[in-house]
Amino acid sequence: MNVLFITSEATPYSKTGGLGDVCGSLPQSLASQGVRATLVLPAFRSIYAAGLEIEPTDVHFEIPVGQKMVPGHYLRGRLPQSSEDSPDVTVYFVQNEHYFDRPELYNEAGEDYDDNSERFTFFCRAALEAIPRLGLDIDVVHAHDWTAGLAPAYLKTVYADHPQLGQLPSVMTIHNLAYQGNFWHWDMALTGIDWKHFNHHEMEYYGQLSFLKTGIAFADAVTTVSPTYAEEILDPPLSCGFDGILQSRREDLSGIINGVDYSAWSPVNDKFLGENTYNADTWQQGKPQCKAELQRRMDLPERADVPLLAAVGRLADQKGFDLIARVMRDWAKQQIEAQWVVLGTGDPKFHTLLGELAQQFPEHIAVRLEFSNELAHVIEAGADMFLMPSQYEPCGLNQLYSLQYGTVPVVRETGGLNDTVVNAHKETIENGTATGFTFYDYTAYALSETLHRACGLYNSQDTWAKIVNAGMRQDWSWNRSAAEYRELYERVMARKLAAVS
Repeated sequence: MNVLFITSEATPYSKTGGLGDVCGSLPQSLASQGVRATLVLPAFRSIYAAGLEIEPTDVHFEIPVGQKMVPGHYLRGRLPQSSEDSPDVTVYFVQNEHYFDRPELYNEAGEDYDDNSERFTFFCRAALEAIPRLGLDIDVVHAHDWTAGLAPAYLKTVYADHPQLGQLPSVMTIHNLAYQGNFWHWDMALTGIDWKHFNHHEMEYYGQLSFLKTGIAFADAVTTVSPTYAEEILDPPLSCGFDGILQSRREDLSGIINGVDYSAWSPVNDKFLGENTYNADTWQQGKPQCKAELQRRMDLPERADVPLLAAVGRLADQKGFDLIARVMRDWAKQQIEAQWVVLGTGDPKFHTLLGELAQQFPEHIAVRLEFSNELAHVIEAGADMFLMPSQYEPCGLNQLYSLQYGTVPVVRETGGLNDTVVNAHKETIENGTATGFTFYDYTAYALSETLHRACGLYNSQDTWAKIVNAGMRQDWSWNRSAAEYRELYERVMARKLAAVS
């Protein structure tokens, strides 16, 4: 089975969030399920920073965008192998310097590029044109997020009578429903799709052209990145105004948890830990060394007896940093025995607030307002707990990293956090299934109470070891997710075959 991924992000070529992680890791795991994936990406300026070989092809083309013909051609590269026996995954890049040779992917200085609808109209059509023009043997088209949202519609409209493209089923994956690709309604003319499809059942969203809604309406199956998130987005507020279209596709909507690339995120082989690597059997020797190293790097007192609480990510209300900041301040003022480490960038108000807290309470709070992959690994290994009190979280990856590193996650019960962390209470601790601490109400009080409970159990060595061991022995690798995607591809292929026979 051969699948074409149409995506604007895939690590290491381009990334702003989880989309890049998924599309950079899932294709290699699909190979173990008998699925060969090929990727098509825009030739953003960032693809050259990956340091990997990118070669031109001799395939040039022109794509109609509105009333003009826009030229482009394809480049070819490879995803880096995660291990010696991982498969070779081909990546094709759609090159057009005017559209894609820019400092950022989608925006600059907080302002979206004003021609994004034109850029990704061109990209979606060029990605599909790659199939016949490059002679690709494809069975399923898998479109990811709004930037690929027009692809499922093109298959059923403009290319409906194409001898190869018209026969292809499609899957649309929503990585975060809040990013919808909504544009001026006159941009419909750029797509070349008949205006009859600009209606509230298909492409129109409150008078605008919506790329994501289009993908949801036309795809043969719709997925998102966790079962709980698939349920949450059916109703407000997490439906983000899409409850109508999602309810209409409910039978075709499913949630598949993202996986973790353990070749990059495992304390067993983490290159950033030096000689302090550890596994599920040796963490009680390895983690204390990593904790001491983290405390030294963050200029915190070296204390093994005090719980070290960490948060890494985009500094935004959605990620719960308003709750974290309030609890940090209250605990530091009350001199509650705990250390706090924060790494990330984001909303300027959090840069100011967290920076002031670190200056005011240097014995308790350390903040690094930056992105550092190395420090993120060091924090995962050295912290005792990892905080993710998100307002919503389609899947989340840091809680999965934390489980692998024996860093107990403290999360709000939403989206993928709810699907992957088992709350520690008497029954789950006794039966060995507890892997972290969860709470529901989005309040600083609920987070504080949960952390008090967690810190209480932290001081019970045997109980804490049970929770850490349960988390470290779980398997959240991509293999389990890849098997679910393979089954989904088989279903849409069978359904398409039945429809045309």
